[in-house]
Amino acid sequence: MKHSDVTLVRIYLTETEALLKTLLAKLHDEEKVRGVTVFRGIAGFGRSGVVHSSTLLDLSLDMPVVIEFFDEPKKVRRILSHLKEILPPGHVVSWSARVNGD
Repeated sequence: MKHSDVTLVRIYLTETEALLKTLLAKLHDEEKVRGVTVFRGIAGFGRSGVVHSSTLLDLSLDMPVVIEFFDEPKKVRRILSHLKEILPPGHVVSWSARVNGD
């Protein structure tokens, strides 16, 4: 089976940070990455220690959101250098991965 090397990136935010639409537009329209998925978490906390969660009685509108994308390593490095201007420090995780069929 043929594989190609990619870099996988996860960006951790909350719904109220208002960056989701901006990031999706940038990744899709400007950077044209190979794939993007947005996950809405049911609970989470970050550096602040504030827990963001929902219950059946209290549905929060400030849930954790993870934006995940991948592309070739060189392209991802360029994209991340552009994104560092709009993303809070400590919210991006990336690692090497392999995609089958390319």
